Amino acid sequence: MFRIFTVLMGGVFWMPWCAWAADIPPAAPQQKMNVTAIIMFFIFVAVTLGITYWAANRTKTTKDFYAAGGGITGFQNGLAIAGDYMSAASFLGISSMVFAKGYDGLIYSIGFLVGWPIILFLMAEQLRNLGRYTFADIVSFRLQRIPLRTLSAFGTLSTVILYLIAQMVGAGQLIRTLFGLPYEYAVIAVGTLMILYVAFGGMLATTWVQIIKAVLLLSGASFIAFAALSFVDFDLERFFRESVAAMKQSALADHKKVVSDGKNILAPGGLVTDPISAISLGLALMFGTAGLPHILMRFFTVGNAKEARKSVFYATGFIGYFYILTFIIGFGAVLLVAPHTQYMDMVKGTLMGGNNMAAIHLSHATGGDLFLGFISAVAFATILAVVSGLTLSGASAVSHDIYASAICGGQVNEKKEMMISKMAALVIGCIAIYLGIQFEKQNVAFMVGLAFAIAASANFPILFLSIHWKGLTTRGAMIGGTMGLLCTIIMVVLSKTVWVDVLKNPAPLFPYKDPAIFSMTLAFLGSWFFSITDGSERAKNEKLAYEAQLVRCETGVGSVGASKH
Repeated sequence: MFRIFTVLMGGVFWMPWCAWAADIPPAAPQQKMNVTAIIMFFIFVAVTLGITYWAANRTKTTKDFYAAGGGITGFQNGLAIAGDYMSAASFLGISSMVFAKGYDGLIYSIGFLVGWPIILFLMAEQLRNLGRYTFADIVSFRLQRIPLRTLSAFGTLSTVILYLIAQMVGAGQLIRTLFGLPYEYAVIAVGTLMILYVAFGGMLATTWVQIIKAVLLLSGASFIAFAALSFVDFDLERFFRESVAAMKQSALADHKKVVSDGKNILAPGGLVTDPISAISLGLALMFGTAGLPHILMRFFTVGNAKEARKSVFYATGFIGYFYILTFIIGFGAVLLVAPHTQYMDMVKGTLMGGNNMAAIHLSHATGGDLFLGFISAVAFATILAVVSGLTLSGASAVSHDIYASAICGGQVNEKKEMMISKMAALVIGCIAIYLGIQFEKQNVAFMVGLAFAIAASANFPILFLSIHWKGLTTRGAMIGGTMGLLCTIIMVVLSKTVWVDVLKNPAPLFPYKDPAIFSMTLAFLGSWFFSITDGSERAKNEKLAYEAQLVRCETGVGSVGASKH
């Protein structure tokens, strides 16, 4: 294993330099080499690979691999959860959304944040007391194991793949701007590192990579936001007033359109134009949080329900602060980046590297080359950490839910299960690389919204009902969850995002981009109706088993304890 690890490390370090020598396609924006950014990038990669090596020596069992041995503290886990949640799609995508649309970018910021009270008050302790490695452990606690684990695994993989696409697109664009490398090489480099972290370090390495990245990202974003505010002497009224004036002078195509349409960037209405779309997007962002498999897995890394509750408390604080910063950064970019043609691709009428680079260019406007290098490396670290968490949750669904539980009935050798998980990480990584290249032109924040719709419609309803509703049966959960999953996927395929933008059809067959309002409703109604009409003996036993589940859920008696590293 060490020999393979050494070879792969060498490949990762040399890949960017080999690619540097390759011809850059004419369509790719030409960037000068940022030595500071490259040095910081390699320092981060070296440190994280060192952590991976350290973690690999301490990952001996499936509990170590899936849940870091259960020995992470509440504060550490809160930082790691925040690290998982503060993705590159959020950092680059939301700040660029605010940069292009103004006030409406808050829809994403607030939507991502308000899901956390749901987890804190309704699910945190229950997740820790009932679960072990994946959220399917909870869903199948008193219901039939094989069908529900299979359904949960499909819900997990669908969410993970879509979320990974957004992260890989962000990675490719960032590294193309940073190194001047072709987009495809950048995506391959990120995918290779991601596979290394997960396959060799498991949850322990992923957790510490997340913690480091969360500290760096919060520090960097704070500096950008406060530096932007310092240009107006921390006068918020002047900050927004001058941002509006700067947009009117901007040569960017998005800004020209906003000005020509007579829209006010300090008022809502420019991004979501009808109530159904607004409600649907809000539902996806709020309840999708409580259905994200890589976030749910983190509640199994702490020792007890008290630490799980602390995790959410700390994570909510860090995440709330971060999303306030993205709003300031977006308007800061309007004020300090948009008026300067040095940051623009005048041919395309966009920012250099695309409009998702607003935060990166603002870091240069506020801190020069040195800080541009730092924040670029931090953004890259953000992508690496998040994709590692996603890949680990996808690999766990394959190895723990499908292979070990559904196929082998729980009778499987731990080493073989871990090997299956590592192979699954390799396959998921390759899929993410391929799809990341195919979806290059999509807005990364919007792609995250689609992943949240699946999490909200396929995972959250059956997870929530299995914890809080005695009447849920296997038949109800299976039919309701399947309806939510299929409805979401079909509606996404028929929407403008895939039907028009990817498949090049003239008009979408489904008029809304966000299907959550329909798919979540169908999932809950399906689960309820097919449960109350289930009069089988199995359904009666499942309802009777709820009392025992409730005792463990509230007290934690019988749950798996922590271990130390």
